[in-house]
Amino acid sequence: MLITLKDGSILECEDGIAVKEVAARISEGLARVALGAKVDGKVVELWTKLDKDCALEILTFKDAEGAKIYRHTCAHVLAQALKSIFPTCKLAIGPAIDNGFYYDVDFTTPISMDEMPRIEAEMKNIIKANYPITRFVLPRNKAVELMKSFGEDYKVQLILDLPKDAEISFYQQGDFIDLCAGPHLPSTGMIKAFKLTSLTGAYWRGSEKNKMLSRIYGTCFDKKSELTDYLTALEEAKKRDHNKLGRELGIFMTDDNIGQGLPLLMPKGAKIMQIMTRFVEDEEERRGYVLTKTPYMAKSNLYKISGHWDHYRDGMFVIGDEAKDDEVFALRPMTCPFQYTIYNNGLKSYRDLPLRYGETSTLFRNEASGEMHGLIRVRQFTLSEGHLIVTPEQLEDEFRSVVDLARYMLTCFGLDKDVTYRFSRWDPANTDKYINEPDVWDKAEDTMRRMLDHLGIDYVEAMGEAAFYGPKLDIQIKNVHGKEDTLITVQVDMFLAEKFDMNYIDENGDKRRPYIIHRSSIGCYERTLALLIEKYAGAFPVWLSPTQVKVASLTDRNAPKAREIARLLGEHGIRAEADCRNETLGYKIRSWQMEKVPYMVIIGDKEEEEGVVAVRRRGEGDKGKMSVSDFIATVRADVDSKRLD
Repeated sequence: MLITLKDGSILECEDGIAVKEVAARISEGLARVALGAKVDGKVVELWTKLDKDCALEILTFKDAEGAKIYRHTCAHVLAQALKSIFPTCKLAIGPAIDNGFYYDVDFTTPISMDEMPRIEAEMKNIIKANYPITRFVLPRNKAVELMKSFGEDYKVQLILDLPKDAEISFYQQGDFIDLCAGPHLPSTGMIKAFKLTSLTGAYWRGSEKNKMLSRIYGTCFDKKSELTDYLTALEEAKKRDHNKLGRELGIFMTDDNIGQGLPLLMPKGAKIMQIMTRFVEDEEERRGYVLTKTPYMAKSNLYKISGHWDHYRDGMFVIGDEAKDDEVFALRPMTCPFQYTIYNNGLKSYRDLPLRYGETSTLFRNEASGEMHGLIRVRQFTLSEGHLIVTPEQLEDEFRSVVDLARYMLTCFGLDKDVTYRFSRWDPANTDKYINEPDVWDKAEDTMRRMLDHLGIDYVEAMGEAAFYGPKLDIQIKNVHGKEDTLITVQVDMFLAEKFDMNYIDENGDKRRPYIIHRSSIGCYERTLALLIEKYAGAFPVWLSPTQVKVASLTDRNAPKAREIARLLGEHGIRAEADCRNETLGYKIRSWQMEKVPYMVIIGDKEEEEGVVAVRRRGEGDKGKMSVSDFIATVRADVDSKRLD
C-alpha cells in the first residue's frame, strides 16, 4: 500500500496499518503530538486503519482540524463530568468552536459559576484516569433505545432527525457514552490544559420557542503556557467588551421596557454616530452618490415584488394580518425596493448611468432574542446603504469603486487591518432560500469571481451565504471575543431589475435591463460603533471623540477664561467643554482620564497673564504651554488628517 504524505513523498506500508503507526514511522516526535489525520481529505482518528493507497496528512494542534478534534474531546470530558456530578441533567449538543468548546445542558436545578471549580476538578480526574475512547455504531432503533435508557431526551430528538441512511455513531470513555459523529482523541489523558470560562443561556436549537438551556463555555490548549496567554487575552477582551465599556462610558444603554435589540444611544453615542454619518454621507457625495430618503415601512405588495415576502418574511416585522386586513404593512429590512421605485420614476437613458443612490437607512430585522448582543446584533439599526444601477459594461469599474470606498472607510476608522474577505455564494442544493435560476447564478458568480481576482483580493469562498438574489463580497471582522460578523457587504444582483421591470434605453434606442450593485460603505453604524469601542477601548481617535477637549480652570477666578476658550474652540469646529467645578486639578485630570478625552488644557492665573494654555494629551501627558491659536491648529491637524493614535 502506497501512502502519499503532505510533502509529496511516498511511504510504503502494509495493509491495515493504523494512522498512529504511520505517524511514528515518519517521526517519533510527530507521533507524540499527533491528534488525528486527513485521509484523502477526510478527517479521521489516530486509530483508523488504512487499507488502500491514499493521501495522508497527520494533524497536530497547530492545524485547525487537529485543534477541533482536541477541543471536541474536551467537550465530552465536560459532559462526562456533568453527568457524574449532576446525574439528572440532560445533555444537548457540545461542539468545538474557535478557541474552545461548549456544551448545552438541561439542569433540573439551575447552576451558577460557583459550580465551575467543582466541575473542573472532576474533569481533571477524568483526564488523569486516561480513559481510552472508543467508537461504535448502532441502528436507529437501538440508538434511540440506548439514549432513552439514559434519559437523554435531546439526544433522542437528534437521532430521529437524522437522515434515514445516516450512520449513527457513539463514543465511549469509561462508563460515559455520548451520541457523536466524531472524530476524537484516542484517550482523555491527552488533554493538557483547559479552563471553563463562562455560563450563559441558549435556546434548544437556537429557537426562542424552545426551552432555555444552560451553555457552559470552555477553552483548552495543548500547552499550559498557551492557556495562560489565552486567559490573559480573555481578561483584556472583557475590559474592552463594548457591552460593558459602552455602558460605563455613557455611550449607550438598554431598558427592559423598551425591549431587546433596541439600544438607546446616549448623548456621547449619538454624537459619535452623527460624526460617522456626516463623514460617510459627505464622502459618498464627493464620489457621485445622490441622496434618497424613503419610508420606514411599505405595503406587503412591494416586498412580494422584490421577493423578500417569500424569502425573508420571518426576519421582518409585519403589521397586520393578511387573513383579516385589506392592507398589510411591514417595517423595511432593507432599502433596495424603495430606491428601485425611485429609479422607475421616469425613463432612463444609458447616459444617466451609472446612478448611485445612497441613504442612511433605519432598518428593522426580527432577530431571535437569543442572538441579541449589545450594539453588534440589534433589531433596529442604521445602515450606510446604497444601490448602483449600471450598464453591464460599467459593472466592473463600479464594483471596483465600491470596494475602494469601503477600504477607504476602513482605513479612516482604523479597521483595515482587522478584516478578512469572503465570497458568499448560493447553495444549489438548497434552492428554497434563493431565486432559483441556476444559469443566472452561474453568470453572477463567475462575474463576481473575475472582478475579485482582478482586484487581487485575498478571499475565501462560502457556499450558502449569498443573499437570496445574488452573490456577495462580505467584509468580515471579529469582536474582542473572536465572534465573526459581517461588517460591510457588496452584492451583485442580476435578478431584481427584472422583477421591478427596470430598464434603460441604450445607444441604439433599445430597452435593456441594468445590473444592480447593493453595497454599504461602513455597514451597520451600531455594529461599527461597537467594534470601535472595543478596538480603542473607548479612547477614540480625536476626530471621532464626542468630546475632544476639556478646558479646566485652576481656580474660580479662571472659570470665565476657561469658558471663553471652550467657546473659541467650538467656533473652530472643536468639540470642547469647560470644567469649572470647584475640585482639585488632580481630581479633574483623573476625571478626564476616566472619560478618555483626548486633550485637556488648564487655565490658571499664570496662563491667563501669558495668554497661553497648559496642554495635556491622552497617553502622552504634559505637552507644555501653547498659545490658543497654536493649540487650535494642533487639534485641527489631528481631526483633518483623521489621525488614529
